[in-house]
Amino acid sequence: MSGPLEKAYPNIAAWTQDGWVEIGYDDFSESFIRVLDIGGMIWEGERHYENVDDALAEADAAIAKWYDENM
Repeated sequence: MSGPLEKAYPNIAAWTQDGWVEIGYDDFSESFIRVLDIGGMIWEGERHYENVDDALAEADAAIAKWYDENM
């Protein structure tokens, strides 16, 4: 099944099968968006974005790069 998220952010959709994406602020990180797996953080975004779409697009590109380098 392919919905809007899978179409717009295919790497995030694939990543969530084995890892997770955190969106929002917490007490442990300065970033708005983070990509993690069982081994820990693989990428952290910026502190602020113009909109959520920009944050998701950057995370999707970071996951694509990680796949290229590690798979």
